[in-house]
Amino acid sequence: MNAVDGTVLAVLLSLVSAAGYALAAVAQSRLASASDGGRGALRALLARGQWWWAVGLNAAGALAHVAALHYGPLTLVQPLGALTLVAALPLGAYCARRRVTRAEWRGALLTLAGLVALISVTGPATPGDALTLREALVVAAATAFLIAALTSGSRYGALRRRRGGGLTGGATERRGRGLGHATASGVASGVGSALTQTLTAALARELPGGAPAWWQTALVAVLISAFAVGGLLLSQTAYRGGLAAPLAVVNLSNPAAAAVIGVALLGETFRAGVWGWLVAAAASLIAARGVVLLTAGAGTTPAPSAPTLSPALPLSPVAASGQPLPSPRTDETVPTPDPTPTPAPTPAVAG
Repeated sequence: MNAVDGTVLAVLLSLVSAAGYALAAVAQSRLASASDGGRGALRALLARGQWWWAVGLNAAGALAHVAALHYGPLTLVQPLGALTLVAALPLGAYCARRRVTRAEWRGALLTLAGLVALISVTGPATPGDALTLREALVVAAATAFLIAALTSGSRYGALRRRRGGGLTGGATERRGRGLGHATASGVASGVGSALTQTLTAALARELPGGAPAWWQTALVAVLISAFAVGGLLLSQTAYRGGLAAPLAVVNLSNPAAAAVIGVALLGETFRAGVWGWLVAAAASLIAARGVVLLTAGAGTTPAPSAPTLSPALPLSPVAASGQPLPSPRTDETVPTPDPTPTPAPTPAVAG
């Protein structure tokens, strides 16, 4: 296969991957909107066929992404993978039978531009670069604490409402919890990718520090599975606050976590030196602005208008309460007023 055919195939596989991820995100969002999030929610979720369709679509998107990387360069495949957000936005609006607002389109385009710029200056790891086993365990432990911190706010809010605190923030609070879970989901997926790189190097006997024992390799594999499943469940919880903004945060936090690991532990850096750092900072700000617009646009769907009441006649306290008016009893005699007018008393004249 020549270079042109490989590039075309990589583009097609990248589009298939983006479509699979987008369909999976829409399915997860619809499941999240139908779930009350109470006890037994996970058991009910696992019993739904739609959930397993979403899992299968995520797996298909991942496989198509890996195949695209086999035929095309990372600088081409990664930006095309960011089209997941652009594809999921109209799909989610179509399933919800509403139109995509202008704020949502602007937010999606800004997020996409920031994500592409961030990926373009992120230097990929060279072959053979991987975390040592000790570094992998430290990263896994730090990530677990970070995920706990990102998700602890929602647990505290739920506990406060159960104790009688009432509603605290409504839709705004749900969107905030969704972004926290989305960040945790992206971080879990990014760390899972870094650990996968470590596992690959371990199986190839190329892990820095020497070949690990079998149980150490198995431990890394268990950690990868835990982060993969945890990232999927966290994204499912994140979609309770909407679709577009949590999906954008997942797509941003995933490469951001991988970039932090690469810069801090693998000696990587952004391309173009200082200019690369500046571009990465500007791209992060642009993407953050896009997420803000997506979050605001999620609450702009007009609510159905309440029926107007005629002000001609005032409602009695009973009618205003919404209770049905009692029907008159048939055995009661309604008194008939006397038609003869009563004469007014004659005022007395002082003598």
